[in-house]
Amino acid sequence: MTSGLKTIMYPVTDLGVAKRLYGALLGVAPSMDEPYYVGFDVDGQHIGLDPSGHGKGMTGPVGYWHVEDINATLTALVDDGAEARQPVTDVGGGKLIATVTDADGNLIGLLQPSAGGWT
Repeated sequence: MTSGLKTIMYPVTDLGVAKRLYGALLGVAPSMDEPYYVGFDVDGQHIGLDPSGHGKGMTGPVGYWHVEDINATLTALVDDGAEARQPVTDVGGGKLIATVTDADGNLIGLLQPSAGGWT
């Protein structure tokens, strides 16, 4: 059902400042560098900076679990008590994301990589 927690997304207000800070922290250049998203890949972990995150209700970092079938996983979580927050959304290239909250209000991210894969 899941291949693990491989993506952590941070909501940021100043993408340029955040990109420099996380670049210094991680010691690598971004693997994706766009005005709407900057991502870094380090040892199988993807760190994303989302300048629209606060507008989506992110109050802090969100871990995204990589899943094979996002729709089935989303349905199973909602059936077991999670509350859907962000519906399944294509964020480009066939990558799909969605979020739910658990019974304590914790945000859980789901990510289905594109057919070509993305870690």
